[in-house]
Amino acid sequence: MELPITQPDDWHLHLRDGDLLKAVVPHSASHFGRAIVMPNLKPPITTTDAAVAYRESILKALPADSKFTPLITLYLTDTTSRDEIKLARKSGVIFAVKLYPAGATTNSQDGVTDLFGKCLPVLEEMAEQNMPLLIASCKPEKALHYFTMVIHGEVTDPNVDIFDREKVFIDTVLQPLIQRLPRLKIVMEHITTLDAVKFVESCKEGFVAATVTPQHLVLNRNAIFQGGLQPHNYCLPVLKRETHRQAIVSAVTSGSKRFFLGTDSAPHERRKKECPCGCAGVYNAPVALSLYAKVFEEMGALDKLEAFTSFNGADFYGLPRNTSKIKLSKTSWQVPEAFSFSFGNIIPMFAGKILEWQPALI
Repeated sequence: MELPITQPDDWHLHLRDGDLLKAVVPHSASHFGRAIVMPNLKPPITTTDAAVAYRESILKALPADSKFTPLITLYLTDTTSRDEIKLARKSGVIFAVKLYPAGATTNSQDGVTDLFGKCLPVLEEMAEQNMPLLIASCKPEKALHYFTMVIHGEVTDPNVDIFDREKVFIDTVLQPLIQRLPRLKIVMEHITTLDAVKFVESCKEGFVAATVTPQHLVLNRNAIFQGGLQPHNYCLPVLKRETHRQAIVSAVTSGSKRFFLGTDSAPHERRKKECPCGCAGVYNAPVALSLYAKVFEEMGALDKLEAFTSFNGADFYGLPRNTSKIKLSKTSWQVPEAFSFSFGNIIPMFAGKILEWQPALI
């Protein structure tokens, strides 16, 4: 069995930098046409100049024949200025502004602490520059692209249970944000709960959407602890209970345009995962499309897979859909136990397991 689809894009990807970037970018470039690349490096990508330089480093790390296009994001901080937003708007290479609550995930210590205070002038400037707003009178196909606010949707208050932080973020941050700026164009990244599904579905279509990862579609929180602690299944937002996983699966396989592919593939060297205070992140770039196909097949929804992987994200961002194709073949293959590099090993999601869908460029 073969399933040809328009080449997908990854609307949430971590490529890191340096040797790690060179090691992992070929895995994403072999399957995806474009990717929204996250800016939480050390130091983070907080300026337009840094974003342009980071894009160049990604392009240099690509295989010689690759047509992969990185779409760069700017890291929003309490000190981001109006002038920086103007520069980003003019750059032509920055496609989104990323909101990390300070301390929410890897390298997010420089994130936002006061969205409605210190950051409000910047949000207003984004509106003036048409960065995060989809102007009601302008249709997506008539614009080169729209700038979008992408949000890591968790509170970081240590008094809030880690399994409740997404819901509390929706109630205390997202709802007030939309009420204050009702036409703000927002992507809630890597949703994990029924609460997030209901929130996205309650918003006006075309203004609020969500990315969904393979790990949150195929794993629940038991996967962190079965057979002992499983550090390579630890990510942020953390995996949730089975009822939430089922809600997300139902949402993405329903055909809704509000949900699209975002792997949140986040590589770490093995020693940084398998240690005290191990890093959060699942490295899924080599297996993501196989796992998405698995989910849609199990739900009898393979006819809706192409829209989720290849159409919904591009349409939301106001970008043209890809014209190239890939082929998903129903062919069993074994995921490598590890990818070895001079600096160490990276363990992929489902390491050593057999998967039944294999993607290849046509």
